[in-house]
Amino acid sequence: MPMLAAGSGAATEGAGVPQASPPWRRGLRMAVLVAGAVVLVFAAGFLWFIHQLPVIEAAPNRKADGIVVLTGAAARINDALELLASGHGRRLLITGVYPATRPGELSRLVPDHRGWFACCVDLDHSATNTIGNAVEARRWMKDHGFRSLIVVTSNFHMPRAMTELTYQLPDADLVPFPVVSDRVRVESWWSKPATARLLFSEYVKYIVAVARTRLGIASA
Repeated sequence: MPMLAAGSGAATEGAGVPQASPPWRRGLRMAVLVAGAVVLVFAAGFLWFIHQLPVIEAAPNRKADGIVVLTGAAARINDALELLASGHGRRLLITGVYPATRPGELSRLVPDHRGWFACCVDLDHSATNTIGNAVEARRWMKDHGFRSLIVVTSNFHMPRAMTELTYQLPDADLVPFPVVSDRVRVESWWSKPATARLLFSEYVKYIVAVARTRLGIASA
């Protein structure tokens, strides 16, 4: 009987000692914590990205040597031509134009500014993405000896465009002119799935552009 009592006491004492978690469980817990932190940071970055997008369109308060508009919406070209007509720049580059498109076709879309195509508008047909837009803008500025540039594109596309242009033109004075469209209402993005998807896609592309340019990976 004393031996049974002693054994029972030893068993009870051992039961009070906490058991260490298996290594795989500790690793899984750590992976979950890291993944959660990454998701939180990514979500916070997305909200910051949306918050800093302008929702009101305002013309630049200063002039530049040239103006570049990245194609993708008709309103961008019209706004860029209005800047040219108001003397904000000496020449305009429309980059990323479809290869088969001729100046006359574009000028018919903006009859109020048709005359500018004959003297002061250049078309780039080679760029197929934002990286290409930046490369062609660099070439165009060099050809004309320009040192400053007004950049015209949609408000949600502007962060990525400025990232690529700054990478290609680190010494240029870049002035953003974000175009605000009624089709993409940033201030109520959560109420429209299509707008939310567009902004999220643009945010991911922006993150990739920032990472690529900071790592110094050559542009295509």
